[in-house]
Amino acid sequence: EIHIKEPIEKEVNPRLLPGELLLCEANMVYKYIQEDGSSRGTYGKLVCTNFKIAFLDDHSASDDNEPQFKNKIVGENDITLQCVDQIYGVYDEKKKLLTGQLRKYPETLIIYCKDLRVFNFCLRYTKEEEVKRIVSGIVHHSQTPRLLKRLFLFSYASAAPNNTDGRNQTVMFDTLEDWRDELERTKGNVKYKAVTTNEGYRVSEKLPLYFVVPICVSEESILKYEGRGIPIWCWSCHNGAALLKMSAFPKDQDDSTSQTHKAFLDGIYKTISKPPYELLKTDDLSSSLPSLQDIQTAYTRFKQLFLIDNSADFWATDVKWFSLLESTNWLEIIRRVLKKAIEVAECLERQHTNVLLIEESATDLCCVISSLVQVMMDSHSRTKSGFQSLIQKEWVIGGHGFLDRCNHLHKSDKEEVPLFLLLLNCVWQLVQQYPPAFEFTETYLTVLSDSLYVPIFSTFFFNSQHQKDTSTSGESLKTQSGPFRFLTVWDWSVQFDPKALAFLNNPLYAEKPKPDKSQRKTARFKHQRQLSLPLTATKSSTKRGFFREETDHLIKNILGKRIGKFINSSDEPPNSFREFYDSWHSKPVDYHGLLLPRIDGPEIKVWAQRYLRWIPEAQLHGGGTIATTAKILDLMEEVQSLQVKMDEEHSQAISVGVHSVPLLRNSARLSSLFPFALLQRQSIKPALPTSTWKDLEDEDDLVKRDDEFVDPSGDIS
Repeated sequence: EIHIKEPIEKEVNPRLLPGELLLCEANMVYKYIQEDGSSRGTYGKLVCTNFKIAFLDDHSASDDNEPQFKNKIVGENDITLQCVDQIYGVYDEKKKLLTGQLRKYPETLIIYCKDLRVFNFCLRYTKEEEVKRIVSGIVHHSQTPRLLKRLFLFSYASAAPNNTDGRNQTVMFDTLEDWRDELERTKGNVKYKAVTTNEGYRVSEKLPLYFVVPICVSEESILKYEGRGIPIWCWSCHNGAALLKMSAFPKDQDDSTSQTHKAFLDGIYKTISKPPYELLKTDDLSSSLPSLQDIQTAYTRFKQLFLIDNSADFWATDVKWFSLLESTNWLEIIRRVLKKAIEVAECLERQHTNVLLIEESATDLCCVISSLVQVMMDSHSRTKSGFQSLIQKEWVIGGHGFLDRCNHLHKSDKEEVPLFLLLLNCVWQLVQQYPPAFEFTETYLTVLSDSLYVPIFSTFFFNSQHQKDTSTSGESLKTQSGPFRFLTVWDWSVQFDPKALAFLNNPLYAEKPKPDKSQRKTARFKHQRQLSLPLTATKSSTKRGFFREETDHLIKNILGKRIGKFINSSDEPPNSFREFYDSWHSKPVDYHGLLLPRIDGPEIKVWAQRYLRWIPEAQLHGGGTIATTAKILDLMEEVQSLQVKMDEEHSQAISVGVHSVPLLRNSARLSSLFPFALLQRQSIKPALPTSTWKDLEDEDDLVKRDDEFVDPSGDIS
């Protein structure tokens, strides 16, 4: 019954990166193509290295069928060891999770990946010895706990030490200068200062070497409790209000200690809160947002909807798609996080109130909210280099524990929480609601989410700057050429060639017009977002209302009467939130000003490109955003070539990068899975099996029964 493709005659060897070692391999492995439930597939070799698991067939040897969007590090049939989520073995048609030592070896190996790919390898025709070696090798190297120094990151850095430093205009925030420049950019240097107190990590190993605090905070205060209870600056609004974060004191303290802590905090708060001129709102995120455990549980349920083995599974879940989606609670968590960010934006923008985000370590939900607020309020964070600098500032240098939260070392599942993915999901909502406001595309966000699992970049593989610094310069780790030099993920040329890089940039980005020199002087003291587009000048009244007489009484009213109510954070925000939200949405959008996401009901959507890209059944043939992008890129190429002709006629020697745009002439043939998967075959929806109809008839809940009439294309939204 199996459609057998002749085994490959020629020897295919894996392409190894510097420092990559082949650990085990098996020949005559049959990889199923998950299509229509049939057992079609291809023979090849399955290998495991200290970097990845790879399947090599005769196509691997030829470059004829190269995808247009090829990753130079991780191929189509490659799975990095950090990207492996779970491994199942099939024994007599029963699936069993594989961990640790195996007594019996399976007939089929199913690998579920963190980027939601699913691989099925049939081992029935492979030699027994090779099966034992490859299965135990894959399980051991991808599932068992390991030491940090055993990560491929270090092997790669020592074997390829002379890599280019790809800063690419991204501010790394690892020097005092970077922080001072950011203070100056946001005009925060009047009230805040960059400090060197933590040089040599003498305050705390969790804090970065350099950070920014209110000017009145003394060095003694910072040293007193290892940085706890100190407001750390994130960003300043154009009106002077600042966003701050703080690592809280432990809650289970005896009375005298908690009194001492309270007195310390009161003193610190007085440096920021000076009514009526300077107001402060504190927000304890651990009580006002879902717990980390809730976030992890919701995402685990959510991703199961997309880890689909075969076509039958897809259509079975499609019937109850909406009820299944709602039961995961993932979209509701995204909605709550966006809502919280809008609340913070309202305080900063309309009430001119400083906001202090509080969390136990200030490195989890604080990172999500502070980043999201900056993306919404600062148009610089919506450019590619600005967004990358923001991730560096709030997450990488800010001390988010990527190593633990992504469970890269497989040490503890309890620590694993997809907080960075949560941020990317929230940013995606904004990108798809306001495409012209962003210099990058959803493809950029998808690729960034994939890069979490590529251990040749140091960006997402340390818990703190201290951990990276000690690993980089540790005596035992010095290579012959000196300390390690790790790559940063922001050097996208390491993963993609220029043709593919074009997909990361938004061709419809509404660039900010540059003011002429005469205007620049008057606008200098204001935040850069003040220079709004002429078409949307009406929008500016809410943002600069405090300069205008007609809204002056409103501001006084808010500052006077309502601020008392708003200081105590509650689950249901006061009416001022709704008023602010509705008022903003009733006006034209200024793509360089404040952006508020729409968060009501169906406005929160599934990030289709990331979650449905490997499922042929969910594709739109010749449709989706990629088809539109393809047409725009075609048009851009045509305009650029005309420009070149005009320049030649005028004898101007201007070099225009025509070839930086990919040629996508046949965009009608593309599907919405592009550029991650090539054009897939048509998938025909099967007649529903009797059992499914019977299940539906038995259900009393009318809401669930309605789902059966949903068209499969409903998945895409």
